[in-house]
Amino acid sequence: MSEDRKTAEHFLNLIKRSRRGKFKIYIGMSAGVGKTYRMLQEARALLKNGIDVKIGYIETHQRAETAVLLEGLPLIPRRKLFYKGKALDELDLPAIINLRPEVVIIDELAHSNIEGSKNEKRWQDVMEVLDAGINVISAVNIQHIESLHDEVQHITGVDVAERIPDKVLGMADEVVNIDLTAEELIDRLKEGKIYPADKIPMALSNFFQGKHILQLRELALKEVAGQVVRQVETTVLKNPGVKRERFLACIGSNSSKAKRVIRKTARLAGYYNGEWLVLYVQTPRENPDKIALDKQRMLINNFKLATELGATVIQVQSRSIPSAIIAQAIQLKVTTVCIGKPHISLLDVILSTGIFNALLKKLSTADMDLIILS
Repeated sequence: MSEDRKTAEHFLNLIKRSRRGKFKIYIGMSAGVGKTYRMLQEARALLKNGIDVKIGYIETHQRAETAVLLEGLPLIPRRKLFYKGKALDELDLPAIINLRPEVVIIDELAHSNIEGSKNEKRWQDVMEVLDAGINVISAVNIQHIESLHDEVQHITGVDVAERIPDKVLGMADEVVNIDLTAEELIDRLKEGKIYPADKIPMALSNFFQGKHILQLRELALKEVAGQVVRQVETTVLKNPGVKRERFLACIGSNSSKAKRVIRKTARLAGYYNGEWLVLYVQTPRENPDKIALDKQRMLINNFKLATELGATVIQVQSRSIPSAIIAQAIQLKVTTVCIGKPHISLLDVILSTGIFNALLKKLSTADMDLIILS
């Protein structure tokens, strides 16, 4: 790309950013902490101060104290859709863009839209609203952040299906943590302020255990703290002389290990406000005519996951994976190489020691770090 074109694109991006709506996200450790309640409080305060604020989508979950706050606020009617014989409600994206309120409240950021909708996910709807110059206030729970999926599943035993890419949080102008102690949250649950009475015993024995809440609370606090650090670095401490971290996540066709490497590298890159790339080295034994179709599909899905999390995906062909990693790391000016923990036998260790030492030597010579991710 020529320098003139780069300059023009950079200026165009600046114009787009100036026209883009502001984005605020309320984040919490779990359902019931008060994210929706806080959004409605803010909507009422904005309305009182003469701001044209409208409710695009709010889910009260039949909580009386939340429903009371909704009264009197201007609502944009939901879009009616029929799916599998049932009438369902969805966010009316065209109506929001046509009405062009100054601020719109859109709850449930990680929600999956009904089949046949323009966008697959609600966060994609929100991006369109922001691009139209409309300010958005939204909310999400910590367990819906893509790169935290494995960690949340380890803590709670729950495989959270609806998730948002980390880049969505990165686009927010403001991220606010709604925090409660584990005791306060459990008390709210027992008082019937989160779920109906028949669902409380199961919630207490599963997701709402004290140890789970404490760990999720820590994740939420760390996430918001990281957002603040990144904002300071990008808006206050801009220093062109400071070396920016660049991570290289090296993956293979082992789907579960590749997912872990991708998510953990995304977290590292986010923490250090760095760039990151994903490298897949295709060896002769993994040529498309030799690798199983299901492995090919899972590999493509992992490329998609990496792209959604903000990485650039690179594929190269080579007989030697270490040599390919070194060559790409040097060419791409990588500062840290991330690989998965190898599951190998003693014989494999003996045979590959020379290759591994060569990789370490090359990386140290090139002033690069190596992180082995479990």
